[in-house]
Amino acid sequence: MIKLIYNTLRLVRPRQWIKNFAVFASITFAGELFDPPVFWKVFLSFLAFCGLASATYIINDIFDIEKDKQHPFKKFRPLAHNDIPVSMAAIMAAVLMIGSLIVAKEVTPAFFATAIVYLLIQFLYSSVAKSIAVVDILAIASGYILRVYAGEFASGFHLSVWLLLTTISISLFLAIGKRRSELTLVSNQVGQNIAATRKSLSHYSERLLDVYASIFATSTFISYSLFTFLETSGGGFRLTLGGISLPDFFPTFFQRKWLMITIIPVVYGLMRYLQDIYEKHEGESPEKVLLSDKPLLVTVGVWVILVILIVYWISP
Repeated sequence: MIKLIYNTLRLVRPRQWIKNFAVFASITFAGELFDPPVFWKVFLSFLAFCGLASATYIINDIFDIEKDKQHPFKKFRPLAHNDIPVSMAAIMAAVLMIGSLIVAKEVTPAFFATAIVYLLIQFLYSSVAKSIAVVDILAIASGYILRVYAGEFASGFHLSVWLLLTTISISLFLAIGKRRSELTLVSNQVGQNIAATRKSLSHYSERLLDVYASIFATSTFISYSLFTFLETSGGGFRLTLGGISLPDFFPTFFQRKWLMITIIPVVYGLMRYLQDIYEKHEGESPEKVLLSDKPLLVTVGVWVILVILIVYWISP
């Protein structure tokens, strides 16, 4: 029984639920994170995406059983390793999907529609898109992007265009890093047939993926930098201490552009992630990299703390 529970947890991959925290982006930057009614709606959307994501992981594993058996690491997944029957996995996927859609319907109609679109894209990815070069990267990235939009639709608070561009850029960057690491991993296995493991990988070269990664790492930095410079709330952020504003003779730059401080951890995070991809040959699983790389995890934590302090403590 304990072994079955363990394998079930491996199948639904709760570690990957960390991606779903992206739904909180809109209310965090809108200054509404600590508003109970708004937070509750977004929290429901978080739960819905956790269920939907786990359902799509199971469906993906069902489609990929034979290919996973030839993969150096994925062959140990519950379905490929015959730890859980396919019929049982299919029932679990259906229950998770239906339950999550019921929760999604309680949030907002727009969020429910987003959940449906997410499911359709993930189904297309599992059945067709993952075998088509470039399309597979776009499909992976769309999952990250939809999470951010889902949070916006759930809360009704809109994100800056520059932050949305940042989301698109970093989503593509993570998706490309995933393919780059997977290609390196499979290529290093003696006698491994790349096309048999994943057809789209045979159409990529490491150099091409390096160029892609450079493009979207750069666009992430530029888009986020412009967001922090242009973002204002009620005329701009103004530093206060204990409710007392600092003197007017402080330079305007320091009175109004405090979000730019968060560029520092973002730049370090991008560089650290690239290091994980190229030196450690990791990146196939972004959430695994985040949780296993302590400096990167601390950097993300520092970024979150800075954003909350600036948006909620440095008052407009």
